[in-house]
Amino acid sequence: MKNRDFTSIYSHAKLGIVHFMAFPDVLQPGGPVLETIRRIAGDDFFTAVEITEIRDETTRREAKKILDASGLAVGYGSQPIILTQKLNLNAENTEEREKAIEVIKRSIDEAEFLGAEGLGVMSGPDPGEVRRERQRSLLIDSLKELCGYARPRGIDIVLEPFDRDIDKKCLMGPYREVKDLADEIRDSYKNFGIQYDLSHVPLIREEAREAMETLGDSLRHIHLGNCVTEKGHPAYGDQHPRFGIDGGENNVEEVRDFLEALLDIGFLNTSQRRFVSLEVKPQPGESSEVVIANAKRVLREAWTSI
Repeated sequence: MKNRDFTSIYSHAKLGIVHFMAFPDVLQPGGPVLETIRRIAGDDFFTAVEITEIRDETTRREAKKILDASGLAVGYGSQPIILTQKLNLNAENTEEREKAIEVIKRSIDEAEFLGAEGLGVMSGPDPGEVRRERQRSLLIDSLKELCGYARPRGIDIVLEPFDRDIDKKCLMGPYREVKDLADEIRDSYKNFGIQYDLSHVPLIREEAREAMETLGDSLRHIHLGNCVTEKGHPAYGDQHPRFGIDGGENNVEEVRDFLEALLDIGFLNTSQRRFVSLEVKPQPGESSEVVIANAKRVLREAWTSI
């Protein structure tokens, strides 16, 4: 086994953190958006950050100044917007689907303003097997429209698969279906890709390496996180608890194996560095700083043990 120097990860990836997950209070009105963005910008462990909607215009402009000065690569996640507003890109109701598209187009505008390279989206609720193919077709139409809007703005649209029957219960989850959808869209829009999250692997009941090998060149963005599949556990479902939590599915070994698979398929390479972001959330009684430090240690140990 080859021991890698940790600094070599920076030549293979843009190493990020999901801001709104690490500091969940920023999703509340008046939350500490600027303070926490500054905290990340001042931490040279990270070379990228993922943000979401900043409703207040003055705060948004100040955030842009910080991001511009930081040298961080920026990603934008519209998933919190989709979840809180119950938007559905695969809705059979035309008015409902068009509303979702228009809201996300506004997110693309904000992402462009903030200097983001890509924007993460998610499918709507899974309608069940009978209506699944129809809604898959509608989702493709929606994603193509968003890709067409984002392309001249230099922004990639990345779809994140979720579970179908535990927490988010989304249309798009299993990697083979996700791969087929990506291929169909990428025939016309090369600015489309898949955002895959290690924490969702147990929730979708998949094998990480097999998923990575199948998704291949449709992969554009990676999240590293943890989950709990034990019903009744306080962090059950898609809650992104810290690595090593009792009952958790992912820790150093799983992160190492995942990164190794990403190296093997060529996703992690020195010629085209893509986002690999830590996505962890403090549970009640935990601090963001400690949970972030935990994730850094796990990533450092995982990478250097490959």
